[in-house]
Amino acid sequence: MGKIKIKSFGDSAVIIKVGEQSNIETSQRIKIISEQIDQQRFDGLTEVVLGLTTITIYYNPFAMYQLYGESPFRFIHEKLTPIVNKAVYYRENNSRIMTIPVCYEEELGPDLEAVSIYHQISKAELIALHSGQDYVVHMIGFAPGFPYLGGLCKEIATPRKASPRTRIPAGSVGIGGEQTGIYPIESPGGWNIIGKTPLKLFRPDDEIPSLLRAGDIVRFQPITFKEFQSLKGAASF
Repeated sequence: MGKIKIKSFGDSAVIIKVGEQSNIETSQRIKIISEQIDQQRFDGLTEVVLGLTTITIYYNPFAMYQLYGESPFRFIHEKLTPIVNKAVYYRENNSRIMTIPVCYEEELGPDLEAVSIYHQISKAELIALHSGQDYVVHMIGFAPGFPYLGGLCKEIATPRKASPRTRIPAGSVGIGGEQTGIYPIESPGGWNIIGKTPLKLFRPDDEIPSLLRAGDIVRFQPITFKEFQSLKGAASF
């Protein structure tokens, strides 16, 4: 992976270019850097936004100048450089591994058959390919708690639907292009729905409302419809 770059992004933000492609290593470094920034927060910093290959840091330039008496960009650059250098040589995989049960019955995955036909494979092969690999949570976005998962094998990458649905139930697992994801709340959407999890990905009453976080490793575990119903009724879900 190339050198991590820190650049000015307008007059009130700095962007850290962590990698050229969204992959597990890039996501690991984004996670490490963002955690260190959070632990070493400084006055004048207003927001940290994680992207697929970047971290954007927003700040109040007037407050920064009054507080530190120098160029805000120079001050932030000096703060970020040791954090970035540490991430370059950090090799320990400290991601959480999250197993997500998914029922791939067609009652819960209305596009399962269409996706299998599109790729000219059986539904069993589609399920095996989708659940047979690890995914990394690149970021949370689109809707509260919605994880963009990278790592989908090219054999089942599927274009988004030409006509999005107006209502997709919470917990629906879908494929959109070269990514897969889980709808945490009921919402419109154009991804191909191939299954559903009984887990609640967005829990607004919890201190950390999103079940998944950027940098997590996700593994899908196929379950039966009976198991889905049982887990759906469990208090912990």
